[in-house]
Amino acid sequence: MHIQNQTFNVANATYVNKIKKMKKILLVEDDPNLGLLLQDYLQLKGKFDVVLCNDGEEGLKAFNKQNFDLCIFDVMMPKKDGFTLGKDVRKVNAQVPIIFATAKTMLEDKSAAYDLGGDDYITKPFRIEELLLRINAMFKRVASKGDQAEEAPETQFAIGEYNFDYTTQIITHHELQQKLSTKEAELLRLLCLKKNTVLTREEALLSIWHDDNYFNGRSMDVFLSKLRKYLRGDSNVEIINVHGKGYKLLVS
Repeated sequence: MHIQNQTFNVANATYVNKIKKMKKILLVEDDPNLGLLLQDYLQLKGKFDVVLCNDGEEGLKAFNKQNFDLCIFDVMMPKKDGFTLGKDVRKVNAQVPIIFATAKTMLEDKSAAYDLGGDDYITKPFRIEELLLRINAMFKRVASKGDQAEEAPETQFAIGEYNFDYTTQIITHHELQQKLSTKEAELLRLLCLKKNTVLTREEALLSIWHDDNYFNGRSMDVFLSKLRKYLRGDSNVEIINVHGKGYKLLVS
């Protein structure tokens, strides 16, 4: 009897450990059929714990009550659209990965998604297998960042008269502060790490967007324009284009 109890306890502990390691995903999708399909597939094939909500308000309530490892937000929803939901989530959690899913294909919509702190953007209709691939890739990148964090990466940068704190995503110029979006902060950090040397366009796109396609390139151009605007208070600081190669943060 004692041996049987030990066997049960070991098996039970193994089961509990598996539950603890299971990634938890918040899925907010107003199409009930698609929502259930995605939930079932991700739980069966991805082995994730998926919480499904049918509108943005319900999604925000769920996010505030539970801890999630990743969020998937449909953009066009009643009560609270996905972009607004993403913005609300970013107010309380700057790190949780967010994937936006939408039928919108305009560059402005993709730029808005990244500007709000989105980590990925998938256009409907999409293959459900592709979504799973993107989720797994996202978790790998998060794990990689965690490993890099243990190595104490550089997070404080002096840019002429500016100070940039990558952790808080804030640029400080004298008494003025500018809060950056996640993508803006990641791009500025790469430029700082390559200060006065060339940051290739391909390197930036693959590091931040994980894809060097045309649309991501256009989005990056928008963020570069914003960074130039934020840094224009110091004439000794300039982000220049290096023809055929990429960009350079010049600090004299």
